[in-house]
Amino acid sequence: MAVSHGVIHRVERRTLNVVCAADTTSQQRSVGKSGPSSPAKTQIDVNPPRGTRDFMPEDMRLRSWLFGHFRQVSLQFGFEEFDSPVLESEELYVRKAGEEITTQLYNFEDKGGRKVALRPELTPSLARLVMGAGKGLPLPAKWFAIGQCWRYERMTRGRRREHYQWNMDIVGVAGVEAEAEVLAAITTFFSNVGLTSKDVGIKVNNRKVLQAVLEKYGTPEELFAPVCVVVDKLEKLPREKIEEELAELGVAKDAMDGLLESLSLTSLDKLQDILGEENAAFAELKRLFDLAEAYGYADWLVFDASVVRGLAYYTGTVFEAFDREGVLRAICGGGRYDKLLSAYGGEDKPMVGFGFGDAVIVELLKERNLMPDLGMKVDDVVIGLGDMQVQATSIAAKLRSQGRCVDLVLENKKMKWLFKHADRLSASRVVIVGEKEWESGNVRVKNLESREEGDVAIVDLE
Repeated sequence: MAVSHGVIHRVERRTLNVVCAADTTSQQRSVGKSGPSSPAKTQIDVNPPRGTRDFMPEDMRLRSWLFGHFRQVSLQFGFEEFDSPVLESEELYVRKAGEEITTQLYNFEDKGGRKVALRPELTPSLARLVMGAGKGLPLPAKWFAIGQCWRYERMTRGRRREHYQWNMDIVGVAGVEAEAEVLAAITTFFSNVGLTSKDVGIKVNNRKVLQAVLEKYGTPEELFAPVCVVVDKLEKLPREKIEEELAELGVAKDAMDGLLESLSLTSLDKLQDILGEENAAFAELKRLFDLAEAYGYADWLVFDASVVRGLAYYTGTVFEAFDREGVLRAICGGGRYDKLLSAYGGEDKPMVGFGFGDAVIVELLKERNLMPDLGMKVDDVVIGLGDMQVQATSIAAKLRSQGRCVDLVLENKKMKWLFKHADRLSASRVVIVGEKEWESGNVRVKNLESREEGDVAIVDLE
């Protein structure tokens, strides 16, 4: 799915200045007995490539926390995890509906002359795997993935050229029960990280609404997907530009006016008045909202006929989570894509899913002061005094075998350093292995929370 991209927390570091070993005088020396002076070595740029990120330990803790929530929700809903290569065949992504994504590929020919690309999204890889499994795949299949994606595009807040994306997809369920289930997973995730329906809404629509309007005005069926791609730009481009692009596709003026008028609908009752109660788009949307009531997340949903999503493969329900304060771009998005497999020469299966990037959600958590405290934390810091390193090593091994998180000091250090180090690691205890205590079968233990300190028998240490 196409979703928000970007960064969790970019580590900004300036390029270091070139440092020359020789002073100015020595640099100016002429050739002497030993020959010319060696040229100074220029240090590499220590920043990552533009649009990408490093993950320092503190950033990795945040990423692991976020991915842990993604994974927890997926498993809670009975989904199985899959993965695929970051490098895929270019043909998976080159479609002919004018999608922006096709102009943003990191694509090239490999040394064997094959056209390949770094994946910009996960859904085509899923489609490839489903096609490969064929009739041997038990249905319904509920799969999830957390993978890195790449797009060469203009960078803004919450959008970089690489990002990680969480996908949940259901294969083999034709009814909107599948959409209701993945929407339940999304709202569960939001609740788990402290967000409420006052913070986040989910705009919901059905592409069949747009299809019904186009059919009403006799617009050719083959224009449907390209029109959806243009309509998805409504919030980015002025209406005049949208009308110009629709005209270039061959959409008649009356169809254009009717289409743009229908996109302003925000009420299911008004949609019913226009399309009728028996219309498939209205019936599916009503069923979805009824299921949302049963799940208990109806207050998160908002009907918005302008939401169509920018990828041509969507065929029915589409949705997009948004920041209700309007500060940030889309948080995640997805929908139904029942015709994707046939675009790759396969046999179509009903498919529904979403993509959820790692960037905008963190920006939102920052905005709401919901960022977790993820400092480094260990149970014990173990140090050997003097020549007691071997004995300290055995103590660290004993504690680790009991499941405790242990930092073993690997060099001789002073007590002042030790306690500063333990404080930085938020250690619960310091275990000091001294010669005198060891001869008595003990180690010295200081509880940094209670501030209690005393000797503990090695056999009792846990």
